[in-house]
Amino acid sequence: MHTENRNPESEQINLAVPPENVPSDPNHDQPQASRRRRYLIIAVVAAGLGVGLISGIVPRLRAQSSLAATVQEVARPVVTVTNANRSAGGIELILPGDVHAFEETRIYARADGYLLRWHSDIGAKVDFGQVLAEIDTPELDQELNQSRAALTQAQANLSLARSSADRWQGLLQDRAVSQQEVEEKAGARAARAADVQAAEAAVLRLEKLASFKEIRAPFAGTITRRLVDTGALVHAGGSGSALFELAQTDTLRVHVNVPQAYLRDISVGAPAQVRVAEYPGRSFLGKIVRTSGAFDAVTRTLLTEIEVPNVDGALFPGINVDVQLSLAQANPPLVVPGTSILIRSEGPQVAVVDAHDVIRLHKVQLGRDLGQSVEIVDGLSDGARIVTKPNDTLFDGLPVQIGGGTQPAKLAPRLARR
Repeated sequence: MHTENRNPESEQINLAVPPENVPSDPNHDQPQASRRRRYLIIAVVAAGLGVGLISGIVPRLRAQSSLAATVQEVARPVVTVTNANRSAGGIELILPGDVHAFEETRIYARADGYLLRWHSDIGAKVDFGQVLAEIDTPELDQELNQSRAALTQAQANLSLARSSADRWQGLLQDRAVSQQEVEEKAGARAARAADVQAAEAAVLRLEKLASFKEIRAPFAGTITRRLVDTGALVHAGGSGSALFELAQTDTLRVHVNVPQAYLRDISVGAPAQVRVAEYPGRSFLGKIVRTSGAFDAVTRTLLTEIEVPNVDGALFPGINVDVQLSLAQANPPLVVPGTSILIRSEGPQVAVVDAHDVIRLHKVQLGRDLGQSVEIVDGLSDGARIVTKPNDTLFDGLPVQIGGGTQPAKLAPRLARR
């Protein structure tokens, strides 16, 4: 019997690695191919479903996101803003003014009598020293004549006393009279000299008083009132009635009461403009010449005087005028519209729109109320965008839309007419 020698290791190798030339079993490869096709079909279907889901859901999500953004954008309140700027170096303050003549007086008589005649009526332009009226003073004339006669008598007595004193002085040298008699004559001469001086003073007083029979203008001006007629009884001094009222109107004084809030801005020499409703489009230039130097304890205002030239006589004392003062400010404050101030329990606030269009409420300290505008002393920065007309629905952190554009704040606010 033939026995073959077999190597066990070779058998193991041959069993592990089949020869390439050995054909595979078709029954064995068929289930594996089926599984591959099944997996491929499942993958294709899953991919199709994924593409369908993605193509349907993503646009819907995008639409929903766009709709939510649109709704959120529409839900934002629309506000109008303006910039908080500093006034341009000064403010214009408009106040009512009282017009007065530069000089104004009532003219009284200095002598009793009857009005003989008057020469100037209301509206007349008169010069300094011009005769306005004449007074008939019979009593004064008689007193003056009597005083002059008394002066003549005193002068005669003095002449006699002087000659007597000289004569007695000569007799004393001859020892014909005593020293005492000479001294008595000298005393009588001195007394007569004093009588002459008294008589002269009396005559001078009455002559001065008689000169007031002619009523003269104390300064150049316009007769604004005539209060006496011919034949009227005139009494001297303030106890009697005035005869005329005279006003100098070439230059007028305009008085305004400036509120205490403008204490730092009022300065002598500052320009002023006077406007009258009856002269539309025309202004009269003047300047501040003085202030009273004290505030009224009741109104808290400073009486300020303005001089206005009135050469053409267009202005009259007593008319109603508006005075515009141009007040310079060394450190101009921030100015915002008066409608932008929110008054709440926390105090005055301003709604500021930040760079992201979100409301930020700022608590501010108010300065002067300029009517249409208000000064902000503290709590606001230059150029801040503030809501011009905020409502109570605004709160800190609220997104808003800017509508109407940014309008610059007024740089030269005016005080409301008082």
